[in-house]
Amino acid sequence: MQQPEAGDKSRSLPSPCPPQASLTDVSFYTRRCITEDLSWSLVTVPPLTELCLQHIAHNFENNPILNDLLPEHQKKVVERLSTSLPLSVTANRVSHEEYWKRCCMERWQVCDVSNYGDSWKRMFFERHLENLLKFFIPNTTDPDQILDLIPLCQDYVRKLEINQFLPPLQVDPKEEGHDLSDAEDEAEMGEVYKHHYNLKELITSLPHLEELHLIYDVKSCGMNFEWNLFNFTELDCSNLASAVRMCRNLKVFKLTRSKVDDEKIKLLARSLQYHPRLLELDLSHNLIRDHGAQAIGKLISHSKLETLNLCNNQICHLGAQALAQGLAESSTLTSLNLRLNFVEDKGGEAIGRALLTNTSLKCLHLGSNNLSEPTAAVFSQVLAQNTSLTSINFSCNHLGLDGGKQLLAGLANNKTLTELDLRHAEVEQETDFRIHEIVWANREAVRLASLQHPSTEPL
Repeated sequence: MQQPEAGDKSRSLPSPCPPQASLTDVSFYTRRCITEDLSWSLVTVPPLTELCLQHIAHNFENNPILNDLLPEHQKKVVERLSTSLPLSVTANRVSHEEYWKRCCMERWQVCDVSNYGDSWKRMFFERHLENLLKFFIPNTTDPDQILDLIPLCQDYVRKLEINQFLPPLQVDPKEEGHDLSDAEDEAEMGEVYKHHYNLKELITSLPHLEELHLIYDVKSCGMNFEWNLFNFTELDCSNLASAVRMCRNLKVFKLTRSKVDDEKIKLLARSLQYHPRLLELDLSHNLIRDHGAQAIGKLISHSKLETLNLCNNQICHLGAQALAQGLAESSTLTSLNLRLNFVEDKGGEAIGRALLTNTSLKCLHLGSNNLSEPTAAVFSQVLAQNTSLTSINFSCNHLGLDGGKQLLAGLANNKTLTELDLRHAEVEQETDFRIHEIVWANREAVRLASLQHPSTEPL
């Protein structure tokens, strides 16, 4: 092959740069490369592991394989999961608290997880179930909404607080075309069809339920107000009694502001009489009278109750005497609240005499019970002999000057009482001051003892 001569310019190799004239050509600088893929970018392609995790999160509803992944991969998938996924998919598969925290925060503005054992998952299922029950309308809402949720939430629900039960929207006659002309028949029909959601099947399916707080009430009824919206019917009571009797792990039962009368509380007391674990019973703000209190007195003596709240009922001295008898036989009751009743001196004296032998009660509230000097005389003996009482409330009574002095005399050698409320009890100011000094000294002694012995629980 002939090599080009050194001086032959026509045979020289082409220059990689354009001629000098072409460098001034404007078209050289305006030429651009336009790709066909508009989504193409220079970002580094994610690792295959990340692409797989994204795919798993995106298709989790159809293929939930979370438990088959490594722990670090599980965390990444959970972070990408949508909170709108069906509970049937996530309830028993996703245990990561961060996911349930997102579910709670997106649904409710106020979320205090400390009320739910610091468990976001427990909070979600308890509040979700409570909302379903609060807005359940008998004969209208599909019961499967709640029944289908039971297998998903039964392992996480420990407490239920339901402050509303809606009645049926309308009354359906038993027979089509049947005309109720008699007022008594209408009342019976109203009783039948104004019942609320039956909790029996739900409660008996929650093996870990420990607290049940119920109020048979209707919120924000507005112009649709009717008194029968707030009725706790006989059928409701019968269903509830069966439910709590079968809920063997129940420890706290509160049925307040529900118009519970004597007949209904008798039925409930019989169901709770031999309950193996019930520790706290709250029946405040109801319509319980003496006959109902007698049933509760039997309950106190046959159960393991530690706290009993009967505030704001209609219990008179006969009911208080029955409660006193149960208190004398009880070895577990530590707190009794009878505020805003009508026990008067006969009932107050009976309770005081029971405390001469009872050694378990620590807190007693007898405020606003129309008590006077005879009750103070009995409690003077109680304060001199009883060594378990730490708190007594006599506020808003008529103990008078002599009653205050008798209480002061009983406190002379008392070393355990750390609270004695005598506000508006018509006690002389000087007597009240001296009583306060003794009680304060006892409280300070208990505080110092707790500092010296940290393992001992303070009173």
